[in-house]
Amino acid sequence: MITLVLVLGVIIALYLYGTHTFNYWKKKMIKHDTPMPFFGNNTRVFMMKMSVTQLSEEVYWKYPNERVVGFYRGLRPELVVRDPELVKRVLVTDFSSFYPRGLNSHREVEPLLRNLFFADGDLWRLLRQRMTPAFSSGKLKAMFPLIEERAERLRSRALSGSAKGQAIDARDLMARYTTDFIGACGFGLDSDSLQDENSAFRKLGAKIFDIPIKDVIVSILKEMFPSTFKNFSAMARVEKELLALVNEVLRQRYYEPLGRNDFIDLMLECKKKGTITGDSIEKVNSKGSPEQASVEMTSELIAAQVFIFFAAGFETSSSATSTTLHELAHHPKIQRKVQNEIDKVLAKYNNKLCYEAIKEMTYLEWAFKEGMRIFPSLGFLIRQCAKPYTFEDLGLTIDEGVKIIIPLQALHNDPKYFDNPSEFRPERFDPQNFYSSNRFVYLPFGEGPRACIGERLGMMQSLAGLAAVLSRFSVHPAPGAPRKPTIDTRANIVQVVRGGIPLIFTERRPESLTVKTCT
Repeated sequence: MITLVLVLGVIIALYLYGTHTFNYWKKKMIKHDTPMPFFGNNTRVFMMKMSVTQLSEEVYWKYPNERVVGFYRGLRPELVVRDPELVKRVLVTDFSSFYPRGLNSHREVEPLLRNLFFADGDLWRLLRQRMTPAFSSGKLKAMFPLIEERAERLRSRALSGSAKGQAIDARDLMARYTTDFIGACGFGLDSDSLQDENSAFRKLGAKIFDIPIKDVIVSILKEMFPSTFKNFSAMARVEKELLALVNEVLRQRYYEPLGRNDFIDLMLECKKKGTITGDSIEKVNSKGSPEQASVEMTSELIAAQVFIFFAAGFETSSSATSTTLHELAHHPKIQRKVQNEIDKVLAKYNNKLCYEAIKEMTYLEWAFKEGMRIFPSLGFLIRQCAKPYTFEDLGLTIDEGVKIIIPLQALHNDPKYFDNPSEFRPERFDPQNFYSSNRFVYLPFGEGPRACIGERLGMMQSLAGLAAVLSRFSVHPAPGAPRKPTIDTRANIVQVVRGGIPLIFTERRPESLTVKTCT
C-alpha cells in the first residue's frame, strides 16, 4: 500500500512538473494548441518527425487570423509572430528588448559557441562592433581573387560528371565548392574538396550538420531538464578537430596578419587592435547610463568566429545555390534568360569572371533571391525577450526569457505578400516590383542589428558559383527525382536537404570558349 502511494505520488509530482508552465498563454488569452506534459507542442520535433521549420510553418497556417500564436517548446513558452509589423518591432524598432537569440541556456558558454551568431549580450555587441569593418566592400573585393580557382574547379568537376551522362548531386557539388571557398577565404588553405572525394575539410563540414541520434536525444533532454544536462556540449564531436586546425593556422602565421585577405587575417587584424571596449547592452550604472564592457580577442575567441564562418557559410550557401539550380532546371525559359545575361556581362569583361562582372548580373541575383524566397536556408528566426515587453496593440505583455519565433518559410510563401507564391518568378525582386512593406516578410539574412554580417560575402560567393556553372552548363531535372527537395527532420535552425538534389548537367559551349577568371 505504501509503495502504491509512493508511486502515485511520484506520478502526480512528475505530471505537475511537466505541466506547470502550461497556463502561460491561456492566462494571456493567446491562441495555442493543447500542450502535452513535458513535450509541450514540440512532440513531433522531439520525435524527429518534423523539423523546427516545418512545425513553425504548420503553426503559422493553422491560425491564419492571428497576429501571434502561443507555443510550448517542452516546458518553455514561445511566441510565434505572424505579422510583419510585429516582426519589425522585434528585429529593429524595439531591438533593445529582443537583442538575445537565446540559443545558449547557461551563462557558461562552450568555446565554439562564443561566436557572433550564438553569443548574446555584451559579447555579441563587442564582437559585432569589432568585426563589422572586416566585411566592408573593400575587404570583400580583396577576397574575390580567392574564389577564382575554386570557380574553375567547380566547372571541372561538373564537366567530369556531365561527360558520364549521369545525374550530378547539385547539393554535393555546391557544398564542395562552398567548402573550398571557405577553406581559402576562411583559413587560407587549399582544401580541394572538389577534386578529392575524401577531403578531410569536406568531411568536417558534413560532420557539423550530420547530427548523431545520441546527440539529438541529449539535446531533447537538455530542453526538458536544462539543469541536469547543462554540461552537455553540442559541438564536442567537432570541437577538438576544429580548434586544432585553427591553432595550427594561427601558429603558422605567427599570430600576425600576413596580407592574405582571408578571414583568419581579418580576425588577426581585429586581435591586433587590442581589447574591445564599448557600452554595455546588459548593465547600467546608478545614473542609468550603460556601463563599460570589454572582451579580449583571444585565439580561442578567433577559433569560435572561424567556426561560425565555416558552419554558417557551408550549409546556407550550398543549400541556397543548389536549390536555385533546382528551380532553374524546372524553369528552362528563366534559365536561358539568366544565361543570356551571364554571357552578355562576361563578354563585356573579356569572358573573365570577376568582382565587377558579378555585380552587374542583376537578373541572376533576382533568380537567387527568388530561390531563397521559396526555400530559405534559415527556415525561421529566433529572438529572446531580454526584459518584460508589452505589445500595446495586442494588450499582451510577455516576460523576460520568452522566445520569439519568426517563421520565414511560411512568410516567404504566403500569398498575402507574394502573388502565386509557388511560382518561381525572379522579376519579383526587380526594385520596381518589390514592395517596401515586404522588407519584414522577406528575411533570408535577417534584419536589424543582428542581421547576418556576412550577407554580402555570401551573396558574392553564391552568385559567382552560380555564374560559373550556368556560363558553361544548362541544368535539367534528373529522371525520377522529386520536384521538391526532402528536408532532414533532424534539422534545427538551418534547413538541411536529405538525399541530395540530382540534376542533369549539359555542356553548353565548346572548350575554346571556357570562361576565364580575373588574374
